[in-house]
Amino acid sequence: MALARSLRMRDLVILGLLFIGPAAPVGLFGTLDAQSGGVVPLVYLIATIVMGFTAWSYALMSRVVPSAGAVYAYARVGIGASAGFIAGWVILLDYLFIPAVAYLFSGISLNALIPAIPIWGWTLAAVIITTALNLTGLQKTRRITMTVLVVEVIVLALVLLGGLLVIWHQGIQRPLWSPFTGDGGLSQAAVFGGVSVAVLSYLGFDAISTFAEENQGGKDKPGKATLWCLILAGGLFIAQTWLGALLSTWDSETLRLQPELQGKAFYVMVSDAIAPWLGEALAGIKAIGAAFSAMIGQAAAGRLLFSMSREGTLPARLSQIQGRSGLPAAAVLAAACVNALLAVFAALLSDGLSLLVSFVDVGAICGFILLHAAVIGYFLVKQRRRDSAALVACGAMPVIGILVLLPVLLHMHLTALAAGGIWLAIGLLLLYRRKTADR
Repeated sequence: MALARSLRMRDLVILGLLFIGPAAPVGLFGTLDAQSGGVVPLVYLIATIVMGFTAWSYALMSRVVPSAGAVYAYARVGIGASAGFIAGWVILLDYLFIPAVAYLFSGISLNALIPAIPIWGWTLAAVIITTALNLTGLQKTRRITMTVLVVEVIVLALVLLGGLLVIWHQGIQRPLWSPFTGDGGLSQAAVFGGVSVAVLSYLGFDAISTFAEENQGGKDKPGKATLWCLILAGGLFIAQTWLGALLSTWDSETLRLQPELQGKAFYVMVSDAIAPWLGEALAGIKAIGAAFSAMIGQAAAGRLLFSMSREGTLPARLSQIQGRSGLPAAAVLAAACVNALLAVFAALLSDGLSLLVSFVDVGAICGFILLHAAVIGYFLVKQRRRDSAALVACGAMPVIGILVLLPVLLHMHLTALAAGGIWLAIGLLLLYRRKTADR
């Protein structure tokens, strides 16, 4: 059962950037500014470095195990079948819940523009439309995804250019380097607490590895695409949050004391400091971009479900490939159904968005830690690589990756950790029942 090879390296980078969203920090800027003490660009710089070690491990493993299962396949090969199942299970929190978060965000944003249609209605419409696009194949929707990404980048470029012109003519609201040094000094706990939230902006670059079996180029292309995606996203995130900090009339203390201002802080900065129409354009493209980000996440989730089913750890029906298209249609539809149920249910709750977000980060970080362990297990233990280059690339780098992820994990909200613990417990129970049934 093979997927159709139809994606080039450029397509992989586009898919990764579209899933992440070039303007991903816009909605989190106010929250991070309040939480970190005004050092949002520093938070994103650290988050980029933290994710850099993970991208390195993805690049190593995607070259030797070019599987749609990604972390599931890597842990299975590098550590063992049980570890592979758990890795796949925990990363499902990322791949199933991130699209649901994006769909709900799109529904909320579109409802603000046209209130006559309820949030759940917009959310469900976004799921239906993007699922239909997914089932036509990513190769056939290439022009649409490229257009959405280009428009997002153009709007963001106008924001950055307009902000620089304002700074040139009118000056700045905060000292130039304060977004890296803090309003009143740095707090390690506040910075790492911010990083634990900021990593949500990057989730999606790792999904590139799930398209490895559809890659037309060499085995190293998905890994290179992953690294390039992270570098481009990190640069954009640091630039836009630095600009936001320099032009925002609300300092971090004001945002901390008035949490109702946090969600709209960046949009208000753009509208007040640069141009009202640009603030509206940014909000509009964020709403549309979120739906297409969810579409790529849904496609990645479908590939993961397909791979796990192909190995016999999930129902066999999910491993079916649709005719000549070479698409895992059953798995994509299953992911779409879960996305729709989660997003529409959350849309009916007053705190639905925060509830969904609490499930995401823990699964991703735990999956990344198992990814690093898989690199060590595959190259140093199974392949017995002992040369100095391997010890650095396949030993030291993954170890550092684990060490920098652990503080991020420990600084997450207790609700998120509890949700992740419950999900892990369910996975362990399923694994135990499967092993018992095999005896």
